[in-house]
Amino acid sequence: MTVVTDMLATYPKDLGGVDREKLAACIQACIECAQSCSACADACLSEDMVAELTKCIRTNADCADICDTTARVLSRHTGYDANVTRAIVQACATICKACGDECGGHAEMHDHCRVCAEACRRCETACNELLATLG
Repeated sequence: MTVVTDMLATYPKDLGGVDREKLAACIQACIECAQSCSACADACLSEDMVAELTKCIRTNADCADICDTTARVLSRHTGYDANVTRAIVQACATICKACGDECGGHAEMHDHCRVCAEACRRCETACNELLATLG
């Protein structure tokens, strides 16, 4: 068990039919992706060719912010609004695809971009899997 699954298990009410396993996987993937993107952006800033990584750094920053926000929104269930949940999860999948593609383009030269691209792709998948279960 993880802290994410432990916290979901302690919620005193029904989660409104949301698949707990997919929800937990999405929250965890968002947390990991946010951390990975923050670390990748920082590593990009330390590269000698930093000017060539401007788009990567920006995309990493956007992805980290959206993943962090998505994890927080998905962790709140009181007053649940499926429309808001779908919108934020879709936005997260979209930025994770963009960031995964951007970092993937630098993956052969920078290991931090490779690791980040993999985290983004896992998060995109987790978001899409959760979206498929939302009413």
